[in-house]
Amino acid sequence: MTKEEENILLNEGKMLPVMEHFYTIQGEGYHAGKAAYFIRLGGCDVGCHWCDVKESWDPKLHPLMNTVEIAETAAKYCKTIVLTGGEPLMWNLEILTSKLKELGCTIHIETSGAYPMSGHLDWITLSPKKTGLPLEEIYSKASELKMIIFNNNDFKFAQEQGEKVNGDCELYLQSEWSKRDAMYPKITDFILENPKWRSSIQTHKYLNIP
Repeated sequence: MTKEEENILLNEGKMLPVMEHFYTIQGEGYHAGKAAYFIRLGGCDVGCHWCDVKESWDPKLHPLMNTVEIAETAAKYCKTIVLTGGEPLMWNLEILTSKLKELGCTIHIETSGAYPMSGHLDWITLSPKKTGLPLEEIYSKASELKMIIFNNNDFKFAQEQGEKVNGDCELYLQSEWSKRDAMYPKITDFILENPKWRSSIQTHKYLNIP
């Protein structure tokens, strides 16, 4: 297959750059503790300096996989599917999500919101980044807002972003992993003063699972 043919299939969503895919337990946010099949797509240009999967940024490093085949593989393990990255909304998700819905799956996505929505999504975890803010139309669609707290300035950013989402959106503060000892006491104090927010902890890292 030529590069031109690959690009056509990629743009159509018939193939996608898959960094990894695996069956595990969702470690963070509203659905923490639930079994889920993760599909991590390569490619991201948001560029968070504290990203814990920087190896996902360059899509060319990851093999293109047949979209229908990856959907069928995922659905054999679990009916809760999490699309993550990288930034999964860089790609056309219509074929992938249509096939997953056909197979009876519930589809979650973890996104910065910096790209237009595509596909059929049941749960949208919006995690805004200062380096690439969400598109305005995505705020109203978010199921949960997950704000990463790296330093004290991030509390103000979290409040600003929290004012933009819909009233039913769940609000979470999650420390950047390397700052957890310093930031979780501050997150606790913030939540006690602002009880509409909740704390999210990366439990999968404590459990040493993917």
